[in-house]
Amino acid sequence: MSELTHFDDAGRPHMVDVSAKPDTARSATARGRVRLSAKTAALVAGGRVGKGDVIGIAELAGIMGAKRTSELIPLCHPLALSAVEVTVTLGEPGLVVEATAKTSGPTGVEMEALTAVAAACLTIYDMLKAAERGIVIEAIELVAKSGGRSGQWRRE
Repeated sequence: MSELTHFDDAGRPHMVDVSAKPDTARSATARGRVRLSAKTAALVAGGRVGKGDVIGIAELAGIMGAKRTSELIPLCHPLALSAVEVTVTLGEPGLVVEATAKTSGPTGVEMEALTAVAAACLTIYDMLKAAERGIVIEAIELVAKSGGRSGQWRRE
């Protein structure tokens, strides 16, 4: 059966068996954007959002999301994360979220980095929806990964 197949011989879903894979240092970085108006961005920059510190709370939500990835994504292995860093910065036209997750183990942390970005972006939306309903979450993507059999990869 192919390693990419997530169904057993009877057609039932299953987790990929990683028990024979060696532990290696692994890292993944993902990024996403939250597009919003200049007026709403000014509220964030000025700390004038009723729910509090948008950037700080979104960064915390991203870390929490990464830690719970296996509870949210079917067939995703639970991992002992050694580090998760989430940064939210004001950019054009809105906020840029970047997350890096690290572990040492038999499987990668791409899903944890992507989940961290998604959780942070959703938190930003939640905190700003009263100010602007037309906020758009976009371009959540893997930026880079390292470790494991496939080694290094970076988005061009």
